[in-house]
Amino acid sequence: MTESAPDTRQLDPHNWVKHYADYLYLYTITRIKDEEQARDLVQETFLSALEGMERFAGKSSERTWLTAILKNKIIDTYRKRSSGLKIVEASETESTAPDFFEADNGHWKKEYAPVSFGMDSEEGLHNKEFNRILQKCMQKLPALWMAVFTMKHMDDATTDNICNELKITASNFWIIIHRAKLNLRACLQKNWI
Repeated sequence: MTESAPDTRQLDPHNWVKHYADYLYLYTITRIKDEEQARDLVQETFLSALEGMERFAGKSSERTWLTAILKNKIIDTYRKRSSGLKIVEASETESTAPDFFEADNGHWKKEYAPVSFGMDSEEGLHNKEFNRILQKCMQKLPALWMAVFTMKHMDDATTDNICNELKITASNFWIIIHRAKLNLRACLQKNWI
């Protein structure tokens, strides 16, 4: 049985910009937070897709295929941003992080306890103002922390996948995700309430 070439007739590169540029840009800007770089990544995605049209197997839609290419480019960006950054070791965390919990019962210490954001339902998550503040808070995170948080909570990537893609250990992952969440919580409490 001979393997036939992929059916690239389903691809319509002449209409990619018209049909997918806005979607891909919005997808990117929520993860990269840099307008110029987001536009560049979308353009690079279209170029990579053109160069790799023969690899399109037709098992997904054109948009899904382009988004997969873009995801890989975003992960490469995360790697570049985080390369050269110091990886946090567990022993360092124990000595530098404040103790957020009571030793005897494990409950939050009063000064670190979460406070209400004033939202009674998930409706607030769709609030444009809240999202704007969340995005600004995320931009304040170190590049590696933002990459880990975004991949975990926006892209629903698995811990193993994130560790492999960003070349970090599982221990470092959990330290980073914990610190990112604490920083985001503090920023949101300061700017949203």
